[in-house]
Amino acid sequence: MVYRDNRSRGPRREKRDGFSKPVKRPAASQPSRPAPERPAPPDDVCWGRQPVLDLVKGNPTRCTRLLIANNVRPPFLDELTDAARAGHVVYQMVAPEALDKLCPGERHQGVACRLTETKPVELEPFLRSLPKDSPALIVVLDHIEDPHNMGAIVRSAEAAGAAAVVYSRRRSALPGGTVVKTSAGAALRLPMIPVVNIVRTIEELQALNFWTAGLEGRAETSLWGEALPARLALVVGAEGEGLSRLVSQTCDQLLRIPIQGGVGSLNASVAAALGIFEWRRSHENSAGPEGS
Repeated sequence: MVYRDNRSRGPRREKRDGFSKPVKRPAASQPSRPAPERPAPPDDVCWGRQPVLDLVKGNPTRCTRLLIANNVRPPFLDELTDAARAGHVVYQMVAPEALDKLCPGERHQGVACRLTETKPVELEPFLRSLPKDSPALIVVLDHIEDPHNMGAIVRSAEAAGAAAVVYSRRRSALPGGTVVKTSAGAALRLPMIPVVNIVRTIEELQALNFWTAGLEGRAETSLWGEALPARLALVVGAEGEGLSRLVSQTCDQLLRIPIQGGVGSLNASVAAALGIFEWRRSHENSAGPEGS
């Protein structure tokens, strides 16, 4: 018997029959696709137990439809439904999945409420209605786009006793459900005044004897310097960009928050809170009732 020497023929090919599988070649690398953006809840929806309860108790006329998940239990369920009946708010028990769909990705805690639009507050009549001899703080938002930042600022403004928050109708976050939730319901209680032009608004405030101060990281004057005026309009710039050029030129004064380290700048809501409570500190005995 003659044996053949197969070593000179090179590597053996893999058999392709019904029992063997072809060698899989590694797939060509595919560029990673960005994750799809999570849809945001509608602006006319308020969710979360405390914000919804505050809404039903304090502003029942703004509630068009209250939705309660059927797994919500007493005592919160009893408190919410009693408040709804007292305020003549129609409520409906629904499956939790319905609220998941209405408030995608949010911790709705089993409750949500549809809102009516707020009646717009006109700036000049509102300012003229304020007592002339009492301290008053107006927080002006120069195109804040993140509703979470707006909500945090509104929460600080109410806690410090501010009279109102002014925001732009265009290129700005609107006081919808996310703002209500982030503000812990403060956006339902504090006057939210939409305006068309921030520069013109600052000029209106100046005409009614409000000192206008803008927060600007490159300003020469420190926020911790002299006490802030009693009638103050504090102007907060947009995320990243800060105050626009015309707004900074129109303000009576620009103030800098002294910071150290390599951070460079503060989040808009943090900077606003520091300015808001610095005004409160200057007028803590006459700026309104103490909050809880």
